[in-house]
Amino acid sequence: MKSKLSILAALLLAAGAVHAAYPEHPVRVVVGFSPGGPTDVVARAFASYASQALGQTFVVENRPGANTILAAEAVAKAAPDGYTLLFGATNHTMIPALYADRVKFDALKSFTPLCAVAVSPTVLVTGPALKVSSLDAFLARARAAPGRLTYATPGTGSSGHFATEQFLRQTGVSMNHIPYKGAAQAVSDLMGGQVDSSLATLGSVLPQVQSGKLTALAVAAPKRLPQLPRVPTFDEAGVPGYTADAWYGVLAPAGLPPDVRARLEETARGFSQADATAKSLDALGMQPRETCGDAYAAQLSHEIDTYRKLAQELGLKAE
Repeated sequence: MKSKLSILAALLLAAGAVHAAYPEHPVRVVVGFSPGGPTDVVARAFASYASQALGQTFVVENRPGANTILAAEAVAKAAPDGYTLLFGATNHTMIPALYADRVKFDALKSFTPLCAVAVSPTVLVTGPALKVSSLDAFLARARAAPGRLTYATPGTGSSGHFATEQFLRQTGVSMNHIPYKGAAQAVSDLMGGQVDSSLATLGSVLPQVQSGKLTALAVAAPKRLPQLPRVPTFDEAGVPGYTADAWYGVLAPAGLPPDVRARLEETARGFSQADATAKSLDALGMQPRETCGDAYAAQLSHEIDTYRKLAQELGLKAE
């Protein structure tokens, strides 16, 4: 009996030694978007930081397609050893609402949520054709002609779509949804007057707002943003409690060993806290965010439930 216990102890020590050496070879960071987009940019900044912090190469692998399902599926199937990670965004929690009957993984249970490391606040912007300068004036126009004003999103079932529908429900306003295939064309048509408004991530409209080509009416954040100090929050503008932001974070396959998980969480926290991270995110209209472990898992669970309920109310299904 004593010899068996000794052998077990030796095996546990050996396993601990293997994990303590993590990472021993390059780590893949899978991104479900094409290179150059906001998720990809933040993922590459994280990979660069992790490479330096852990002394091993973290390589970003872009797997765009199927609204990030291809990337998530690849990571969900990977070995839970810390060498394949998913760098995801808010739309990860929308997958169950739109594709529940099509995916072979659970957006929460198939993963080990590590940390959300950055957020991009959402801002309500209008084009020059609408000629409103406050949220009150915007809501008055919308209520005077229900369903007449339009709002642009990067697509049906996108984070912008869900965020706007939550806003409309909270304010009791009716507007006409104009979905686009991506944010770039939506912003272009907003400036051109083909569409009236958009609840967009700050990074996608910040240059246009700063140049005066778009008007920012309110930011869906707990406090005013340093990039737009004169733009009120929705709380300040008369819609209390409304917030909406896009998060960017790191997940691993389910079953990740606790010591590897702890090391990756520590690395993600370090990335969020680094001065260089704050500076680089500020230029993108983003902010650091440090929500890790159980708190991150609880956030994902809450979002999954919220988006599933909203999709059912709207009758939304992916095409």
